[in-house]
Amino acid sequence: MTIFGYGKTTKAIIEKFGGCTVYDDKFFAVTYDKKGNEFLPPEMFEAKKSDIEVTSPGIPPNNHLIKKAKNLISEYDLFADKMPYSIWISGTNGKTTTTNMMQHLLKKRGSVAGGNVGNPLANLDEKANIWILETSSFTLHYTNKAVPNLYVLLPISPDHISWHGSFEIYEKTKLKPLDNMREGEAVILPKKYASYPTKAFKILYEDANDLSKYFDIDIDKVKFKEPFLTDALLALGVNKILFDEIDYKKINSFEIGRHRVEEFKDTKGRLWINDSKATNANATIAALKSYKDKKINLILGGDDKDADLTPLFEELQCYKVQIFAIGKNANKLDKLSHKYNISSLVCNTLENAVKAIDKMDKKDINLLSPAAASLDQFSSYTKRGDDFINLVKNLS
Repeated sequence: MTIFGYGKTTKAIIEKFGGCTVYDDKFFAVTYDKKGNEFLPPEMFEAKKSDIEVTSPGIPPNNHLIKKAKNLISEYDLFADKMPYSIWISGTNGKTTTTNMMQHLLKKRGSVAGGNVGNPLANLDEKANIWILETSSFTLHYTNKAVPNLYVLLPISPDHISWHGSFEIYEKTKLKPLDNMREGEAVILPKKYASYPTKAFKILYEDANDLSKYFDIDIDKVKFKEPFLTDALLALGVNKILFDEIDYKKINSFEIGRHRVEEFKDTKGRLWINDSKATNANATIAALKSYKDKKINLILGGDDKDADLTPLFEELQCYKVQIFAIGKNANKLDKLSHKYNISSLVCNTLENAVKAIDKMDKKDINLLSPAAASLDQFSSYTKRGDDFINLVKNLS
């Protein structure tokens, strides 16, 4: 088996199967391990000598290995014949929370969670009753054989444009599982895609109210507010489909993970929100809605991957907001702020932004919701969020 990329997903495959030939840019000479795996520089790949190539999902389509491959499959395709009943969760924002909420509800039914949440399929129990898989557009791009039994699609907004080439391609990739789904299977998807052809049974929604009505869920009994309410209703809806159960107590015992609308206060009692996981405009818009009646000091910026931020700034016109721009696209954000008559300050770094906000009114809401990836200045969105909290805590 040929493997492209030496990351978490492919390392698990290599460990499980052994005898793999692995190509990665970090290899400069031929080496071997005790399981018979061979590690080679990418330029040594010969397509005619390879029967099957499994790629790490993050490798883009324009990579030279991908272009040479003749028998390319995804991690999902590799396990297509061994996959138990599977629920795939995709969309732009909320995938991780929805996946984790679903696992929280269905664990007692013998489910395991994996995929983009950090647990590779090669590490999942093939004898489990259900696989709950957070599914990225990168994985879907390379998947042509495996299909879900139940597909949950959250709203789609521009993201990963530089990887896919355009929003249209990104959007089509997210809808790809519907092409091969069969009668008896189901898909929960936004009403926008009501006309998309599929043999699966469609459950359509536009917002939380639609989901509550369809699944007969009492929203007042669910503790979460947006952006997590829709995630909770989707998880409850899947539980209703499979087991005809609405478990309010269980869903309300779920704790939201860090770095997503994470509220905390400083020594002066001011409210700060760590929303570092908001790596695109739609996630930032969702976070803002909880604080619409407040004056917001908003830290934006990073690597936006050439995304169109116009929808974000059109939304920001409805808020009392000042932007503190950081990262790779700080000047772009400043220009957009002037265009839409929104107050802004170019800070360039997170530290400068926190220091500038420290001088603002203590009644303001102080929100880090960057609408951009973090790798221009940080090793991950987690590091960005941790640094943000530490900088606030160290204010004198």
